[in-house]
Amino acid sequence: MEEPVVESVRYSASCEGCGARLDCWGVQGLIAGSLRWDVESVCSACGQVTAGCGQELPARLRDRLLADHGPTTLHVTAPSVERVIVMRVLRAQLGIGLTDAKAVLGEVLAGGYSGTLPEIEYLARELRGAGVDAVAARP
Repeated sequence: MEEPVVESVRYSASCEGCGARLDCWGVQGLIAGSLRWDVESVCSACGQVTAGCGQELPARLRDRLLADHGPTTLHVTAPSVERVIVMRVLRAQLGIGLTDAKAVLGEVLAGGYSGTLPEIEYLARELRGAGVDAVAARP
């Protein structure tokens, strides 16, 4: 089994109960082959506890992770990659159609497809599982 890949971010928000400033933690991880996220916070003023989790990363949390850690880029390392295999993996894992898969393939081959470290490592692992040399790398 491959090692988990995790990124976390600490940020401030307003308490929904009393409006006080509270500290929050957000985490996205690639654990046991699945992408997951969670957030939690406790208000020191009123004691309200907030927690959330799921598989589809909320845009606000994704934006915070990218701002704090920077993007990770998907690189296909073989000089003559089998494009059909890459597109098949992209379509299946990203839930996109053929036209969008072609566009993403172009970004991948040009070294321009990026996201959070767990997202890109997930795609790299799926590609490696399909026989394509792929790595997740930070610039």
